[in-house]
Amino acid sequence: MKFGMRKPSLKKNFKARTTGRAKRTVKKSFIPGYGKKGMGWFKNPKKAAYNKVYKKTSFSLFKLFK
Repeated sequence: MKFGMRKPSLKKNFKARTTGRAKRTVKKSFIPGYGKKGMGWFKNPKKAAYNKVYKKTSFSLFKLFK
């Protein structure tokens, strides 16, 4: 588990910003639970628990400048 500052990834940042709204709407129409809050706990509880702890124990470089 990571504690402290996360290492920024420009590749992942770019990918997250360019994934379009059209792709999300298509997924939402085919997958009923896609994009709903709390679906991670239903789909994969182990990963959801890990992500929750990771988010609380680490911080982003960009959060320092806010």
